[in-house]
Amino acid sequence: MSLKTSPQREVFATRGAFIFAAIGSAVGLGNIWRFPYVTYDNGGGAFIIPYLVALLTAGIPLLFFDYAMGHRSRGSAPLSFRMASKVAEPIGWFQTGVAFVIGIYYAAIIGWAGCYMFFSLNQAWGDDAATFFQSDFLNLSDPGISMEFVPAVLVPIIIVWIITLGILLLGVQNGIAGFSKIFIPLLVILFLALVVRALFLPGAAEGLNALFTPDFAALTDPNVWIAAYGQIFFSLSIGFGIMITYASYLKKKTNLTGSGLVVGFSNSAFEILAGVGVFAALGFMAAAQGTQVSEVADSGIGLAFMAFPTLISEMPGGGLFGFAFFACLVFAGLTSLVSIVQVPIQALREKFRLGNKASIILVGGVMAIISILLLPTVTGLYVLDTIDAWANNIGIVGGAVVGLIVIGWALRKLPVLRDHLNAISSFKVGWFWMIILGGVTTLVLAYMLIHQIITYATEGYEDYPTLITGVMGWGMIGLLVVAAIVLTLIKWPKQTIDEAEAAIADSAAEENLRNETKGA
Repeated sequence: MSLKTSPQREVFATRGAFIFAAIGSAVGLGNIWRFPYVTYDNGGGAFIIPYLVALLTAGIPLLFFDYAMGHRSRGSAPLSFRMASKVAEPIGWFQTGVAFVIGIYYAAIIGWAGCYMFFSLNQAWGDDAATFFQSDFLNLSDPGISMEFVPAVLVPIIIVWIITLGILLLGVQNGIAGFSKIFIPLLVILFLALVVRALFLPGAAEGLNALFTPDFAALTDPNVWIAAYGQIFFSLSIGFGIMITYASYLKKKTNLTGSGLVVGFSNSAFEILAGVGVFAALGFMAAAQGTQVSEVADSGIGLAFMAFPTLISEMPGGGLFGFAFFACLVFAGLTSLVSIVQVPIQALREKFRLGNKASIILVGGVMAIISILLLPTVTGLYVLDTIDAWANNIGIVGGAVVGLIVIGWALRKLPVLRDHLNAISSFKVGWFWMIILGGVTTLVLAYMLIHQIITYATEGYEDYPTLITGVMGWGMIGLLVVAAIVLTLIKWPKQTIDEAEAAIADSAAEENLRNETKGA
């Protein structure tokens, strides 16, 4: 297809299709392996209070912000920020770049989970799951950067990319929405079965007591509140272009705020369900080993690939339990990865007027090649861990903070976004939404960002050598900033800007009509 041919603007056929896709993006690996431990480590049952406050004062308001940005201009993150102001465009490209690098390493984790689905059937890790994962499976060497490949890890990552790009090639409705409508219900049913099984294990009650026994004294610790905002922020797929991109595929008259409420509360419900299942299982594991839950509680990669395999080996019917658990990780990961990869695909499609298939093959292919070259190596885990830390704690938070300051404070566009939301949505937002978003949310995220930058600059990360944190951490962020500036300097095709301006004009006309009808 010619580069000058107008790329077709795809749409979600129904609001339900969008909701399934948005939930699929929000419900990812972090819901299963991050939320339970963050809750346990920050006051147990008492943590639910700051968690819900964070959901209502940051998560859902930011979802509304992203929806309004993308739907108003019918554009990707860079185009949406560009239509707010030319000076804001680099923010959209930076957020797109963050999605680009997250997609590169996210595929590797899904590939590992796919392998462990089958490892579970015969407990291939033997008596020492940690040694198996690090030495036998990943063949880890000292922290650093090496191009020595690990074939057992290479093949699963290639398969993940083939599946992901195949889904995207089917399009927004048939691919993204169709995949999410099948696999999100399947994920929920499968995970519910796991939770029920875990609740009937000996020691499950002790695990739930460890998770939910409230420590109300923790509520006086500012770090607990910061942890709550961090969890909400990272789990909802906000701040790095996904929800802006997805909202751009919605029809003109779509209930944006109603959809945001459904997505936000569905994501949180799944997180709480994950907490119940994970800590019921950890309670059994602690009882089987004759130790405390605190001794076996972990999060992230340690929980999934070291603690849970040990648990699987100790429980009756562990093979099937393990297969189902890692299948949940694969399903949750794939629905999120599809949304992550779509962000740079749509951005470059609009900037360079690429066709749908051409943009997917070009952008997705580049991401796949980088992923295949960097991560299936003897130092792949260290590379992944470093990129993940900087992309999430500095990239996502930084892009969101700057975006809110520029759009909300400098350009004063929040009233425009408020009016757009209210023109087509059931749940109306007003001054409270703008004050919360421009005040509380911005200040909390700014504190998180500054604190993390100081910590990484002064203390490093995980005792990794300066080479790996400098290249894969600070170097990656610096490269994204440069790329954002360079891409901004490239002129937009007139047709792309014309289409966005027409979409904004249509929105304004709808708003005026609504006001006239209301006045009459």
